[in-house]
Amino acid sequence: MFERFTKNARDVVTGAVGYAEGCGARTVDAEHLLLALLDRQGGRASFALASLGGTGWLDSVRGALSEARRRAGLSQAETDALAGLGIDVSEIVARVEEAHGVGAMSGDGKGGGRWSGWSGHRPFSRSAKDVLVRSLRVAVGRKDRHVGDEHLLLALVTGPGVPAEVLADHGVTYESLTRVLYGGGEAKAG
Repeated sequence: MFERFTKNARDVVTGAVGYAEGCGARTVDAEHLLLALLDRQGGRASFALASLGGTGWLDSVRGALSEARRRAGLSQAETDALAGLGIDVSEIVARVEEAHGVGAMSGDGKGGGRWSGWSGHRPFSRSAKDVLVRSLRVAVGRKDRHVGDEHLLLALVTGPGVPAEVLADHGVTYESLTRVLYGGGEAKAG
């Protein structure tokens, strides 16, 4: 599958692995793909993100992803649903962090020691694999020969979970991205 990825898209995937390794995560998650995508410059995805929100809100996106990791990867919608059942996720996080340290629920190894797999290889989580497959489907659906970083971004906003929720909270949706990337709006990526 990766032979169809452009250099920019492969660099995003490599960057995601770097993010996972850097925080000691057991797997490469969709959130790592988004963080790596936010770091990229000069690609179609970075053009679209700059067109939709500039660069000032990228720190806000990173902060929202960090907060979701502290909640064990629960989206705000999931947190709200649990609150409706009388479960206060913030209280649970506070108690766990009091006992085990800040970030103990993040799954990045900071609360319970760093993960060190025998091979050093971090597998891709189901959410990350789903993003990669959706990016290929987006490219095929648009009749593009290769999967670019813009297809990864489109795949991130169409899936369930934290990345799509955080991007939507910042005005980045499938509709706004396709308008910017493929026309029908104020700008078109080149």
